[in-house]
Amino acid sequence: MKKLIIALLLLCAIQQSAQAGFAEGASAYNNKNYSLAYKEILPLAKAGNADAEHLLGLMYYMGRGLPQDYKQAMFWHRKAADQGKADAQYVVGAMYYTGNAVLQDHKQAVVWFRKAAEQNHAEAQQVLGLMYRYHMGGVQQDIVIAYMLWNLAAANGSSNAADQRAAVLRMMTPEQVEEGQTLSAKWKPGTPLPRTSKTGAA
Repeated sequence: MKKLIIALLLLCAIQQSAQAGFAEGASAYNNKNYSLAYKEILPLAKAGNADAEHLLGLMYYMGRGLPQDYKQAMFWHRKAADQGKADAQYVVGAMYYTGNAVLQDHKQAVVWFRKAAEQNHAEAQQVLGLMYRYHMGGVQQDIVIAYMLWNLAAANGSSNAADQRAAVLRMMTPEQVEEGQTLSAKWKPGTPLPRTSKTGAA
């Protein structure tokens, strides 16, 4: 038992120092000191820290302090996304959507956007709404689900989603609006998003 407690204390200490190192790396990145950011972030990313993997992926994606390399960006974002990091899941979805470093695959984009959206990620909710609105990536066209997603994203601060919601509202029936509002109110972050509605399917 004592060994277990010591092991747990060591694990906590390692995690705390990893977070401290990440904070320094993130601060250096925000101050455009990319060489210091890379030095701080790389060992954490290699050790499996999802925040560091995501930030390293961004550095490769944007070409900040490193040569722009979409394959490396996808590699690190995918590692963070597999650990449940919503920002990384959104980027993986976007890379599948645009075909950066991978074959363009809208169905895969939907999978990753949905994972992030179910964690209440505003940009993922907004883009997933577009895919429901315009029948992309194999999802059924459904303006009620699109409206619901834009409702959630707008509540999370997305002005694009608020504009799209306002535009689609003009073509919705009162029943569709009511269903969209009910779905938005019932949904809780961390739970599956509905895939179809009763009144909004084309």
